[in-house]
Amino acid sequence: MIPPSPLPETEPPHDCPRCPRLVALRQELRVEYPDWWNAPVPAFGDPDAWLGIIGLAPGKHGANRTGRPFTGDFAGDLMFATLAKFGFTDGNYESRADDGLQLHGAIIVNSVKCLPPENKPTPEEARTCRPFAEAQVDALPYARIFIALGQIAHQSAVKILGGKLPKCRFGHLAEHRMPDGRVLIDSYHCSRYNQNTGRLTAEMFEAVFARALELRGTV
Repeated sequence: MIPPSPLPETEPPHDCPRCPRLVALRQELRVEYPDWWNAPVPAFGDPDAWLGIIGLAPGKHGANRTGRPFTGDFAGDLMFATLAKFGFTDGNYESRADDGLQLHGAIIVNSVKCLPPENKPTPEEARTCRPFAEAQVDALPYARIFIALGQIAHQSAVKILGGKLPKCRFGHLAEHRMPDGRVLIDSYHCSRYNQNTGRLTAEMFEAVFARALELRGTV
């Protein structure tokens, strides 16, 4: 059972036709794995969140399979362990969309809603999908701090939040104040590759959330 979107009016349709390459992959996987979600993955979390987490796109064996962001793959283990450590979770993460886990104070929104081949959306696909993420960010009345996971998510987040990319360079723990005062904090993505190569450690990831907590109430 997939939990309902906290922002249902902002989601793309189940069979969104906007990106031909992503549609083709979705159709292939629906044949190969008919029990998987294989559709645009909805946002997950608290619609009254003060912290917005902007991810890249669903992972093949994670969100694309389970229907919930960061659920069921290696990246999700670190994501939800970190959210739990900082008090954002209610319930236990069990790598299933029906594990009953809830988020309080945080919400996860992907910059690209559908699984891209090799986890790499094209710039055109990111642009085409951006209106959905933009609508979701706009629907968060209390979110003043955002975390972008990786450079592609960073680029989308800066544009969604009204910033200028030449002035906002991506870097782990880099902070960017947007024209309306909202703050974007960058993090390397918590992917298996980044963790296995040591580019991102649990301590580095936790430092991003610790900084977000420090900034809460000041922006």
